[in-house]
Amino acid sequence: MRKLVMLLVCVGLVSLLLSSCVYMKVQRPHDKNYDKTELGTKMGKSELKSVMWLFAWGDAGTKAAADDAGITVLRHADVEYFVILMGLYGRITTVVYGD
Repeated sequence: MRKLVMLLVCVGLVSLLLSSCVYMKVQRPHDKNYDKTELGTKMGKSELKSVMWLFAWGDAGTKAAADDAGITVLRHADVEYFVILMGLYGRITTVVYGD
């Protein structure tokens, strides 16, 4: 019985440590006032990509995202993380909303 409990504890710890190691896609806001969010009429995106933890390219900045859609008044921004195999491939996308 004691070995079974130890095995379950070890499996639980390993699953916590390895969560999202194969695939992760998360989007979160850059804003703290969620009840006052206005999105605007335009949406722009910019992204940065990386491969094999060695090579990275792109511009995931808010200015690049705003320029993508011709936004001059920024109202809200989100960021999205997409990771495969603990970062073997990764993409960070900034999404901005405004007018």
